[in-house]
Amino acid sequence: MAPSLPIDPFLAAGGALLDVRTPAEFRQGHIPGAANLPLFSDGERAEVGTLYKQQGRQAAVLRGLALVGPRMEALATELVAWSERSGGAPLRLHCWRGGMRSASVAWLARQLELPVQLLEGGYKSYRRWVLELFEQAWPLRLLGGRTGSGKTELLLALQALGAAVVDLEGLAHHRGSSFGGLGLPEQPSSEHYENELAAALAPLAGAEQIWLEAESAMVGRCRIPAGLWHQMKAAPVLAVERPLQERVDHLVAIYGAQDPLALAEATRRIAKRLGPQRTALALEAIEQGDWATACRQMLEYYDRCYDHDLEGHACSAVDLGGLAAPEAARELISRGLVTLRQPPAG
Repeated sequence: MAPSLPIDPFLAAGGALLDVRTPAEFRQGHIPGAANLPLFSDGERAEVGTLYKQQGRQAAVLRGLALVGPRMEALATELVAWSERSGGAPLRLHCWRGGMRSASVAWLARQLELPVQLLEGGYKSYRRWVLELFEQAWPLRLLGGRTGSGKTELLLALQALGAAVVDLEGLAHHRGSSFGGLGLPEQPSSEHYENELAAALAPLAGAEQIWLEAESAMVGRCRIPAGLWHQMKAAPVLAVERPLQERVDHLVAIYGAQDPLALAEATRRIAKRLGPQRTALALEAIEQGDWATACRQMLEYYDRCYDHDLEGHACSAVDLGGLAAPEAARELISRGLVTLRQPPAG
């Protein structure tokens, strides 16, 4: 029988990480770095599950064997290929609860003399680990600043210098506004967003400071997990200040290359909050390709939102006008506002 490992040694082990759940389960959320090697298709799993409920375990097992049997050789070939790519390290397998699906694939691997490790409790235990991680106390610091202040670029520059950083927007594939998804990949589900956040946060245990961008509870369609969000609301904020023109230039550089129709649609989504006059001026500017004017029409609204979101936070400000992200990062470190977890790379 293949050994079952608790979540921490399972995640720390080398070797290919194979999720044998269905494609739909995998899309909803999976362990970051895992590959999907489904034992059943979505429809097949539903069929076997219905049989189990209506006729019992034996009928479900027989039907499962009938479905998998014709694919056994192809499945075995994939296991061998994954083992070769992993240099012969044990294959790490899991299903939903550490039940029959992962045990069946592990049995097949053993017939091929491939070493295997199973996740104790399956993906369900991993999800419990993820949510418990967010309930732990973390030394959070928030980087704030009005829209266009270059907060994300600054965080990434700090990370490159050795600061402990979690990029909430990068993991969500969204910049956090009505325009935030333009030009970016499709967003993950909130479940998988939590998984990605946990994978980014766990290695930072022991850091003196962990920096995140000041966000609302939703980053596009991705919800920041409650345990982390409650800590963010109580975390101190370092607010970046830059001149208005710098902010406008930064936004034009990001959004000026986007599809004007998509920009106009994103503007209409916040029309009630912008008001009819600003909306009309912004839409006209977009139509004319005047990105700077369009940005200026929307900044007052976003600035009001930002000021409201900061209420109740312990907040200090730092003027970084005229400094590109790498220089700004070094300035924060030299002032002692940001502490490094490790020496700069290189």
